[in-house]
Amino acid sequence: KFYQRATTEASQATLASVSPVFAVMKLDKEGNTTYFEKKKTELYQELGLQARDLRFQHLMSIATRNNRIIVRMEFLKAVITPEFLLILDYRNLNLEHWLFNELASQLAGEGQLVTYSLPFEFRAIEAILQYRISKLQGRLNTLQPQILETLEALVDPKLLSVDRSKLHILLQNGKSLSELETDLKVFKETILEILDEEELIEELCLSKWTDPQVFEESTSGIDHAEEMELLLENYYRQAEDLANEARELRVLIDDSESIIFINLDSHRNVMMRLNLQLTMGTFSLSLFGLIGVAFGMNLESSLEEDPRIFWLVMGIMFLGSGLIWRRLLSFLGRHLEPPLPPHVPAVLKKSQPAAGRVEIKNNLKAETFGLSRSTF
Repeated sequence: KFYQRATTEASQATLASVSPVFAVMKLDKEGNTTYFEKKKTELYQELGLQARDLRFQHLMSIATRNNRIIVRMEFLKAVITPEFLLILDYRNLNLEHWLFNELASQLAGEGQLVTYSLPFEFRAIEAILQYRISKLQGRLNTLQPQILETLEALVDPKLLSVDRSKLHILLQNGKSLSELETDLKVFKETILEILDEEELIEELCLSKWTDPQVFEESTSGIDHAEEMELLLENYYRQAEDLANEARELRVLIDDSESIIFINLDSHRNVMMRLNLQLTMGTFSLSLFGLIGVAFGMNLESSLEEDPRIFWLVMGIMFLGSGLIWRRLLSFLGRHLEPPLPPHVPAVLKKSQPAAGRVEIKNNLKAETFGLSRSTF
């Protein structure tokens, strides 16, 4: 028994020594900030939470537990109560500027938050959502000029080849854009899950259930649940706008890739046509070169004694080669030229309004381009 007791105490001491310790930043309603370190077991016991509530397994989540709001925004881990805000593991280089220069003033009502007149949890949630949206907006503002500059350098019809370094940059930017689209999608889905459940919106209004005055205001006409819903919808719309801008960049990249391939195909077709013309010229010379081969054989005839025969044979060879090459070029031109667009009757032109004529014209142009493209 003594041995088992000693083993149990030693195991408990070991678990206590290796239990995670949070570096906590605490901000109250007035913006006062305090810093301390506390073990995970002590922290969730003081907050009335369970151990699994502080695991932060998801990259982004907003959940409520025992009148506490538990928020995870990528690197940001926070717990919101009606009286204060706790930032866990605040020693992060990506958060220092916002935590030490902006967050305290926003919670105290000195910033530009629209919820400064509402309870504390509204200001805390809005500050965190605003920080997340600003980070996503900053990533998009960084990617957009880089992508546009790279595409402008690549989509040039004068270029006979594509710069591989530019393609590598475009590939990296495309990957970053995909990550941004994924983060925006996760942000929107998280907000939408809350908006779809009225109970979750009610649970986010912490002061409504702890402060009698706030509860009376909520029942008398100032519905804090509606204010919370409007707040979440506002940031959902902002995320939707950012997602649309990212989607437009993605479409622009896809269209630019098509233009690049068309330009390369056009230059490739020019080189193939030149190669075909040279091949036909070589064939023509080789065909009439058989005459010179015949006269160069070791056969005796009376023609080799006449000095004018050499020039006559040379003339026939070059004239025949030129004629055959010309015929081959005309044959090639007839089969590679794009077909003419179909004739539109005059009656149809008169009956169609101006908008209809423009639409028919655009359709004919598109069909002509498609036919010439398929011919190539």
